[in-house]
Amino acid sequence: MDELRTSRLLLRRWRIEDLEPFGAMNADPEVMELFPAALERASSDALVDRIEAGFAARGFGLWALEVASSGSFIGFTGLSVPGFEAAFTPAVEIGWRLARGVWGQGYATEAGFAVLDAAFGPLGLTDVVSFTSVANLRSQAVMRRLGMTHEPAEDFDHPSLPPDHRLARHVLYRTTAARWHEQTRRTGGPK
Repeated sequence: MDELRTSRLLLRRWRIEDLEPFGAMNADPEVMELFPAALERASSDALVDRIEAGFAARGFGLWALEVASSGSFIGFTGLSVPGFEAAFTPAVEIGWRLARGVWGQGYATEAGFAVLDAAFGPLGLTDVVSFTSVANLRSQAVMRRLGMTHEPAEDFDHPSLPPDHRLARHVLYRTTAARWHEQTRRTGGPK
């Protein structure tokens, strides 16, 4: 699946011209405040290579996110498979990262609805998780707006971080295809 559309957004495969604004976004200390570190340009470019490899291997990934009316690249939203072991893995995760200048405009939620529609529709997934550090309240709010449920028993210390790291403790949210279809049937679809 190469692209998804909403009323305001295009979720699409990555282009070479995305690398520069994505690199700037990944170097922004505010965007990366709740990640272990900002990314240098080479690491940012390598992330895009891994994302594209995921599309080739699984047919889904983290779509580049663009504002449809302007064509402006603003980040990503999509699906990935966590590369570490935890009580909830193997799993498919929904995630997002947006440029600071577009925060607060509802883009992460809007794109997230499109991604979950694809996950539980054409992609045929039955369960999707999302996780973030306890401190990342903005992402947790998006998870709740998407109808995901916090699963406190599955909260975990991220194995890629030292146990005493300020971001080690993570919360886990989950939704299922059955819950998603009931939610969209009841509400008439994503708003």
